[in-house]
Amino acid sequence: MPSKRSAAQQTTKISKTSKIPPALHSLRGVKTWKEATDWLKIRGIEDVECITPDLAGVPRGKMMPTSKFTSNTSLALPSAVYRHTISGEYPDETGQFRYDSRDSDIKLVPDLSTLSVVPWETDPTAQVICDIVGSQGEQISYTPRNVLKRVVDLYKQKGWKPVVAPEIEFYLVATNDDPDYPLHPPKGRSGRSILGGQGYSIAGINEFDELIDDIYHFSEKQGLEIDTLIHEEGPAQLEINLRHGDPIELADQVFLFKRTIREAALKHGIYATFMAKPMQGQPGSAMHIHQSVVEINTGRNLFSNPDGSASKEFFHFIGGMQHYVPRTLVMMAPYVNSFRRLTPDMSAPVNTAWGYDNRTTAFRIPVSEPVARRIENRLPSSDANPYLALAASLACGYLGIIEQREPTAPTEDTANEGEIDLPRGLLEAVALLESAPSLAEVLSPEFIAIYAGVKRGEFETFMQVISPWEREFLLLNV
Repeated sequence: MPSKRSAAQQTTKISKTSKIPPALHSLRGVKTWKEATDWLKIRGIEDVECITPDLAGVPRGKMMPTSKFTSNTSLALPSAVYRHTISGEYPDETGQFRYDSRDSDIKLVPDLSTLSVVPWETDPTAQVICDIVGSQGEQISYTPRNVLKRVVDLYKQKGWKPVVAPEIEFYLVATNDDPDYPLHPPKGRSGRSILGGQGYSIAGINEFDELIDDIYHFSEKQGLEIDTLIHEEGPAQLEINLRHGDPIELADQVFLFKRTIREAALKHGIYATFMAKPMQGQPGSAMHIHQSVVEINTGRNLFSNPDGSASKEFFHFIGGMQHYVPRTLVMMAPYVNSFRRLTPDMSAPVNTAWGYDNRTTAFRIPVSEPVARRIENRLPSSDANPYLALAASLACGYLGIIEQREPTAPTEDTANEGEIDLPRGLLEAVALLESAPSLAEVLSPEFIAIYAGVKRGEFETFMQVISPWEREFLLLNV
């Protein structure tokens, strides 16, 4: 069997072969099934992973021989895949949350523009992200990729195109096979565990040179482009910034990057985690989202007037974020652990304030030229499903423009010292999501019903666990 290295070398060799049509040189994506067949054949691909994100952003799907993938076979999953919790349980029906009485099939439809190799596999393997439709080809409104597509389409109907750039923070941690024990940073090349307070430290990055090389190598082989990589404040906490672009393409990239980073870390005997708050007393991990809107016909940034000043749409977008983000926070902070990150004095905003180049606000306006005017949403955590976090953030801004919502005055000073004006827990956040009819129109009522039911189920599972805090302070004192 070819090794990973030989498969990578084969791809490099293919890209230099002049007799092969240019479309087949692509590291990522083809246009037709004929191109897909040839693309797989010339790379000697033996298996294809057909994957799609579930509500948590976990890859689900099927793996099959290449010959079956290219034979127009029908790929199906049970609809219950989108009704189970992160722990694999199926919650009770509550509120508007209901199960399909027949647990009918839903179909995987490969998006060939996402076809790429799986560089960490020993045998030559490819992957493709799939959309979901009903058994008769009808639209399914509750799957994450479809929720995001629905929001992007609303912009398109107005002649607009949203542009996003996610920043993903994550921790490297020593392997941990017992969940009762806290996580710890791994040892770097120096043989010592890295300490916190290493923001932007090049030495901190160099501690994990070989791992980072593999992240870049794996990313390149999949046609994924990293803009920058930095060391964050936490011990062995890193951040990857992606170049701005189409929301669906960027959500796909985050989906694949998470998988890539985990695999690269496992190769080196450590874990990469996207938990929002993996270590007590350390900063949490965010997925900041930079967002702007351009006119499809002209390419003009909708947030800037011709004279370079900020437009009314810019301010209405901020107003929409301030009003609706607390109601969609459960899509950006989806777990009990997510709310541990959103606490005062821990490098995360706990407000709905906005300001110019002010990192204590939820919505920061970076310094930029008018053509690049954008709004950074600093509330989402890195544990969020990227499709749902982007859909929620863009939905809030869209409704702000449509409803012409006015923002507050920009915050000049520290915004994290007042009252917390966000939901403080998972159930409160779920109730807020269900309380906004405008969001149901934009995101779909069926999605909100299923998502809320799953989140309530996860909370009930969490409540069955007795924490160390309870044993420490309640065991002998109450």
